Amino acid sequence: MNDAFDTADHRHAQRMARKKIVIDDKKAAATQARGVVVLHTGCGKGKSTAAFGVLARALGHGQTAAVVQFVKSRADTGEALFFRDHPRVHWHVMGAGFTWETQDPTRDAAAARAAWEQAVHYLSDDTLDLLILDEITYAFKYGWLDAPEVIAALHARPPMQHVLLTGRAAPPALIAAADTVSDIALVKHAFQAGVPAMPGLEF
Repeated sequence: MNDAFDTADHRHAQRMARKKIVIDDKKAAATQARGVVVLHTGCGKGKSTAAFGVLARALGHGQTAAVVQFVKSRADTGEALFFRDHPRVHWHVMGAGFTWETQDPTRDAAAARAAWEQAVHYLSDDTLDLLILDEITYAFKYGWLDAPEVIAALHARPPMQHVLLTGRAAPPALIAAADTVSDIALVKHAFQAGVPAMPGLEF
């Protein structure tokens, strides 16, 4: 039996050695340090949550950041309460609320344009390391913003600035323009079983 384990361990070591060569080669080829555009989309829970995890990581490295929220109108979420008074975070809750709550497309469109104008300000700020555009994809879905305009601004931003965008149903052009895309799928959600949104977990 020991011989069998030794053989299995030897095969594993050989596979890992080959894998290490491949990974080391990829690391050696990754020499283009620049800002990255990251997109979290899909119907699953966790797109904004993951973005705020990146925000915590950036702050841990001493970076400066801004958050512009396009749909959400609540200023009492856990993330807002935690991050908005941080000296290196600029926090903007600029949404009018979800469309089924506002029922006012003119107001929704105006709020989205105002949020985008705030975002454009940060996209020209070379002292900002990270910009999070939370729930921006809804602005494309409802026609409040044009994807080409946003993509052009992303391309023109300072070279070392990272931008993270979140929201469902990202348009194909935005997916193509992003450097890293995560499609977060829904498997199941507690809300479907009658559990309401809970503070600390959902907001």
